[in-house]
Amino acid sequence: MVKSFKIYTYPPPESLSFDSKVESLFYSSLIRSNFITQNPEEAHLFFIPFAFHSDLSTKSAARVVGDYRTDFIYWNRTLGADHFFLSCSSVGHGSDRNVVELKKNSVQISCFPTMPGLFIPHKDVSLPPLANVHAPTQAPGRKSTSYLGYVRYNWVKETSLVEQLLADPEILVESEPSDQMAYEERLAGSKFCLFEYGSEISAIGEAMSFGCVPVVITDRPIQDMPLMDLLKWQRIAVFVGTSGGAKEIKRVLGRVVVEEFEDMREYAAVASKHFVWNQTPQPYDAFHMVMYQLWLRRHTIRYAEREWA
Repeated sequence: MVKSFKIYTYPPPESLSFDSKVESLFYSSLIRSNFITQNPEEAHLFFIPFAFHSDLSTKSAARVVGDYRTDFIYWNRTLGADHFFLSCSSVGHGSDRNVVELKKNSVQISCFPTMPGLFIPHKDVSLPPLANVHAPTQAPGRKSTSYLGYVRYNWVKETSLVEQLLADPEILVESEPSDQMAYEERLAGSKFCLFEYGSEISAIGEAMSFGCVPVVITDRPIQDMPLMDLLKWQRIAVFVGTSGGAKEIKRVLGRVVVEEFEDMREYAAVASKHFVWNQTPQPYDAFHMVMYQLWLRRHTIRYAEREWA
């Protein structure tokens, strides 16, 4: 893949800025990489270098696609199926043909977690979240833990559930650790880290790197987990609903036997290496894992140009 996969990027606008750091890091890594080709005829995929901000109207998005359709021949060959774009805000639904094709056919690379209803599984890709802590240099070994579970207030928003967890002596709930070292000690000293599916689940990679098995609290199937094409998330995390409250969460965690827990912890620690973003991309890091997922999506049917004359 590294030597053969080629991407052509359309000319970017004079001013191009993205909503998030992880989008900017992916973009800068991409344009500096050897994946970029100046010859569109040898490209497997085409990148749309446009920032689809949260306040961008569907009319503006339609105009962007319309310009590429008019000025270049490549969109019409696949109706955009061999194109991809960056948007953590996602693109809203619209009736304009250009927006419909962008949403339905093109690969959307978005931040994790994505906005409800704006992510299409098996087509779209979510970026591994940018970590706020430095992962340990070595995978954590077998450990003794101080707590069964660890949760920060912003990781779980359901008030009644937080109150139930606060009353459990085996679960540590706190608003903010005193400092970064204390936070890392919390992650390393807990068997499970609890997250309610939502914006703060982005810390899941940090938990994995310190050997804290993620517990994802959700009542619906999750289809936008990072690296869904590559990782077996059932081997990494525990998924549990909210209806049973803290009692049900404790019951589910109690069913995870020692051997199963150790397997999950080790698999999570290894997988966390693929969540690491580097200013200069390294083999098997987050940037290359996203590129690999794009590479898996490179096969499209291209119509002859004459059919669109």
